[in-house]
Amino acid sequence: MSRPHPNPPDGGAAPGPAGDGTGLAAGLAAGTATRVLAMRLVMLGVLAVSAHLSDGALHAGSHWFILAGYAASSLWLAATARRRNSERWAWITTLLDAALAAYIVLEYMMAAADAADEPGTLASRLPAFLLLLESGLTLRPRHTAVFVALVAGVWSGALGLGLLEPRLGLPPAGPNIFGLLSFLVAGAFVIEGSLRLRRGVATMLRLEHERATLARFVPAGIDLVRRDGPTALQPRHACLLALDIRGFSALTRRWGEARVLDWLLAVRALAHAAVTGHGGLVDKYVGDGVLAQFVDGAPAAQAAAALACVREIEVRMRRMNEARGHQDLPPLALTASLHAGEVLVGVLDDGLRAEFTVLGPAMNALARVEARAKRENLPVAVSKRVMRLLGPAAPPARRLPRRPGEDDCPDLFGLEPVPLTVAS
Repeated sequence: MSRPHPNPPDGGAAPGPAGDGTGLAAGLAAGTATRVLAMRLVMLGVLAVSAHLSDGALHAGSHWFILAGYAASSLWLAATARRRNSERWAWITTLLDAALAAYIVLEYMMAAADAADEPGTLASRLPAFLLLLESGLTLRPRHTAVFVALVAGVWSGALGLGLLEPRLGLPPAGPNIFGLLSFLVAGAFVIEGSLRLRRGVATMLRLEHERATLARFVPAGIDLVRRDGPTALQPRHACLLALDIRGFSALTRRWGEARVLDWLLAVRALAHAAVTGHGGLVDKYVGDGVLAQFVDGAPAAQAAAALACVREIEVRMRRMNEARGHQDLPPLALTASLHAGEVLVGVLDDGLRAEFTVLGPAMNALARVEARAKRENLPVAVSKRVMRLLGPAAPPARRLPRRPGEDDCPDLFGLEPVPLTVAS
């Protein structure tokens, strides 16, 4: 079962799975640019209020020029970021934030030697911590690390200069060293949290992308997505069902392809309704055959659902043949083959076509079971593995003796048709 991809609008390759790191950060930035701008302006307002309360004693005219320049740059970046390379603009924003935070810390340290106070100290460190948090929430850990390195470098450089040159009259080193260490510890926490949040969001988007892809092939209620890693193909136990119309070639020669096609479509619709009704999924249609899998639940539950599906198909076919008899049409007979085992299940997507695929030795064994069931002209053939899974609920069956050349075929049991009382 395969579905073609729609062509990408730009003629390029189809997009990759959701959860790519760069795309995740860019999408987050595009969706929150306005709110981030508002928060930066609020932070600038707090700095302006702090400067006003200090009557400008600690701030030169350049202070207001720097704040105004940062506000104008933030407005310009917010207005133009969507029209330009988002990654390059993110780096410009990171460097701009680091420059502001480092400048505020450095300016206060240079100007507050004699007039240092606790509110002023807190205000001087506010941009560093707030912009650190904002950088972490962009889910770009490298940007956050660069921001921390730049601010901490300027901060520690000023402290070292004050220790080497006491004549500069910088504030006492103790409180500033504590502030620097607090900033470094906060930076480490924010970077680690950003990495965890990035992985978590990327994993969530990957799972949703894979569920959306599988939804084109798998009925609702069957979850084939793994939470612990990629799920392109995953090992899983399955009960496999193959259906074929017996004597279909002879019917085609006698009645003509156009008329027989309508009968084939009716059988396919009947089988699809029965398979999905019992929690299975139709993998593909091959000629007059139908291949289905039951992959949900425990192996015993899969086998029980597959057998119940086959019994329902028998009942539906009996009713269909009764209606066909009233129309003077020949009855249709099916061969149902059941096998179970470990398979690889998933969607293979090469960017051009996406195909739901089931691979493994169990699929190869099912082909041999089906071929042997056709040779024996059996209505229902069940492998020994399926009979074991059914346990006490297994219906009466006769074991088929092996013939020469059938050594690679699983042990096979033939089931009697569903009783007429059940069909009625």
